[in-house]
Amino acid sequence: MSVETRVRRPTPAAVTLTPAAEQRIADLMEQAPEGAIGVKLSTPRRGCSGLAYSVDYVNEAVPFDERIETPGGTFFIDGGSVLYLIGSTMDWREDDFAAGFVFENPNAKGACGCGESFTV
Repeated sequence: MSVETRVRRPTPAAVTLTPAAEQRIADLMEQAPEGAIGVKLSTPRRGCSGLAYSVDYVNEAVPFDERIETPGGTFFIDGGSVLYLIGSTMDWREDDFAAGFVFENPNAKGACGCGESFTV
């Protein structure tokens, strides 16, 4: 009998970060409060449509969170939010009037008028 060795291929990240988003994470980590180990994306229940995107500093790793290593620091995705975010792209955009992370989420079935929340 032969023993078959299976090589597990890496699974793709739930969220794709654009170069601008990676740079913004690096900028945030340069200004991070003491003890911060990365930046975390979650989708708390909030807003008119039900879910909102929230990006915050994180001080400790949680076992079920997805972890993405970027050149500027570690980016975490809340384990309870991954299913709402699979296939999404996260970008950082700035113009004369606003600056913020922008999400292209194929799972979102609708959003509120102000763009602060979404539903799946």
